[in-house]
Amino acid sequence: MNEVINLLKNHRSIRKYSDRPVGREQVEEIVAAAQMASSSSNVQAYSVIAVTEEDRKDKLAELCGSQTYIAECPVFLVWCADLSRLKSAAERHLPAGTETYEGAVENFIVATVDAALAAQNGAVAAESLGLGIVYIGGIRNRSEEVAELLGLPELIYPVFGMCVGYTDQEPGLRPRLPLEAVLHWNGYDAERSEAGVKAYDETMVKYLRDRTGGMKDTPWSVLMAEKLAQPARLHMREFLRRRGFGLK
Repeated sequence: MNEVINLLKNHRSIRKYSDRPVGREQVEEIVAAAQMASSSSNVQAYSVIAVTEEDRKDKLAELCGSQTYIAECPVFLVWCADLSRLKSAAERHLPAGTETYEGAVENFIVATVDAALAAQNGAVAAESLGLGIVYIGGIRNRSEEVAELLGLPELIYPVFGMCVGYTDQEPGLRPRLPLEAVLHWNGYDAERSEAGVKAYDETMVKYLRDRTGGMKDTPWSVLMAEKLAQPARLHMREFLRRRGFGLK
């Protein structure tokens, strides 16, 4: 164990923030650290929008499903997959009429993964500075309105948001799947994975009972089954096509 591993293993999602401000220099350090994440072929296909204006955060909180901590946090970062820079480079340097593939599935994946890798670097950097964060997938609830609010041009889409601020709560650590459900050696072991899930169900039942005073005790696998049976953000496919991600 070392300081970095300790930091990673103590990550908690923070949804309540103090009124202590987060400075511009801190945000710049966080994003500079994010930029050092690995990037496929060095395309760096992402952009980050730091939102600090109160009215804009209020609107984003509404668009993300009335998540009030977005309005309350000092800084809300929107991590975007961004292929617009690549398209611009192609237009400048390739002969007119050259076919390009900025909307292809592979480039869509690369941009999305690049944004996620950079964001996780940024999350660790923020926590190393004594800040708390929480990822916000709800940024995709009303994607078109978010894109309009932030002035996102074609070939950019918001992957997720991230609240950043000084914590005003001390939530406990949420248990994760046991290692045997996730780590496989030299090939996938379905039986080992399933055994890990069964053990995790027992862990989560106890965790939920303790956390809610016995009000909840649904096993994790049941929650996941129920989640999978619900349609989620089915608008995203058409939204991405309108953004220029043709998914060739």
